[in-house]
Amino acid sequence: MLEKTNGGFLVTKVKQIQGRVFERLLDENGISEFNGAQGRILFVLWESNNIPISELSEKTGLAKTTLTSMLDRLENAGHIRRAADSTDRRAVRISLTESAEALREKYERVSALMNEIFYKGFSDDEILAFEKALGKILENLCEKENENGQKNQG
Repeated sequence: MLEKTNGGFLVTKVKQIQGRVFERLLDENGISEFNGAQGRILFVLWESNNIPISELSEKTGLAKTTLTSMLDRLENAGHIRRAADSTDRRAVRISLTESAEALREKYERVSALMNEIFYKGFSDDEILAFEKALGKILENLCEKENENGQKNQG
């Protein structure tokens, strides 16, 4: 293995700058109904609506405590509903409202812009190789996290 690498540092920087650029794109495209982090929650719900908070936490990678406060804001804005699970009264399911469904097209447009920025100058093969490598890193980290008895957040 190489003696010195910067992968972790670079991933952290990419995440920070990507977040700022995405927030600016949301603003420039007139999306004020939610921020980037809330958009991640909505994105997961657009893909699989009416899911338990535990599943939403796993799919977004957000801790349940962080997720709860974000869900409060989304609920107050009228974008999500919480309901008791019909089979497990201890579980709460999260579903989208019509107002959130109406925002999907705007969000997808901004996501497409973000992808153009993110992968500018990449060939399709480079994108596939990059995402495969990131997937492997994620697997390695999840394996280590699970080895310590912690729940997989990936």
